[in-house]
Amino acid sequence: MKKSGGEYYDRIAGEVFTLIEPVVSDLGYELVEVVLRREQHGLILRVVIYQPSGIGVDDCAKVSREVSHLLDVEDLVEPAYFLEVSSPGLDRPLVTDRDFLRYLGKPVGLGINDPAEEIIGNIIGVDEAGIHLEVEGNRVDIPRDRIRKARLVIEF
Repeated sequence: MKKSGGEYYDRIAGEVFTLIEPVVSDLGYELVEVVLRREQHGLILRVVIYQPSGIGVDDCAKVSREVSHLLDVEDLVEPAYFLEVSSPGLDRPLVTDRDFLRYLGKPVGLGINDPAEEIIGNIIGVDEAGIHLEVEGNRVDIPRDRIRKARLVIEF
């Protein structure tokens, strides 16, 4: 999945995602997201990777080296950018069906467009119609077009 601060950056992030996904996969990781955006200190290309056993600094460095070499050859991004490779983190956004399926039974907060609200419940299903939650013992079906954002709820 790709996101960023503008149509141009979205297009470039999508091209980068398509280009690097096979390389990241061959290294044994899942490519979760590519984000390209201009921030205070310059253009940032964020690559988010996942693997069930966790992501460490060595994993990020390995992916960074391979992705950096590939991007140097393909020259998709403006000449001056910073490459960041990281894990999704505890409060990771859920974007793809794989994200939701990976966390079946776990609590998630869904930001809903209309009406503007947040629904918190455990993920019980995912299909083409939407995301299905258990909220206070009841099944709640949320169509995809109503979901503005989705994040895991951190349990302590």
